[in-house]
Amino acid sequence: QALDMQVIAEGVETREQLNFLEENQCDEAQGYLFSRPVPIDQFVELLKKEDRL
Repeated sequence: QALDMQVIAEGVETREQLNFLEENQCDEAQGYLFSRPVPIDQFVELLKKEDRL
């Protein structure tokens, strides 16, 4: 953050990890907490259904 760069956390698996990242100004997060890896066709369907992306 001090370098004026976007901070992205990978491998987030628990709500506690996400809370810590949010408290420490992490900009984005990804990991099993949100979704396990899915095939591309399922991913496209998830994007169509998700209204908060």
